[in-house]
Amino acid sequence: MNTPTQRTEIPDKLFFRIGEVSRIAGVPASVLRFWEGEFARISPRRTDAGQRMYRRRDVELILDIKRLLYEKKFTIKGARQHLKAGSTPPAPKIHSDLIVEIKNELEEIRNLLT
Repeated sequence: MNTPTQRTEIPDKLFFRIGEVSRIAGVPASVLRFWEGEFARISPRRTDAGQRMYRRRDVELILDIKRLLYEKKFTIKGARQHLKAGSTPPAPKIHSDLIVEIKNELEEIRNLLT
């Protein structure tokens, strides 16, 4: 199992079977299946044989959920709310004059290249 301060390495793959995700996250497969029902954003694809195939973003989300539940001591409801609130970070506020200035500089560069 991973220690709370240890950052988990996720192998460079497109899809992961439930056993692999269980080893990466350090939780039993039954916990992953339970979390799948509690957190709608965990949505593994199913093969024709019915096996769950998790994407990298699913694995990253599972690691976030584990951190919230095990390290930060959130309840499932609290973790769900925290993830929902953090799912769309606020857009940075950039002064409109700065945007115009950047646009003008980019147009000048384009004109130089053509």
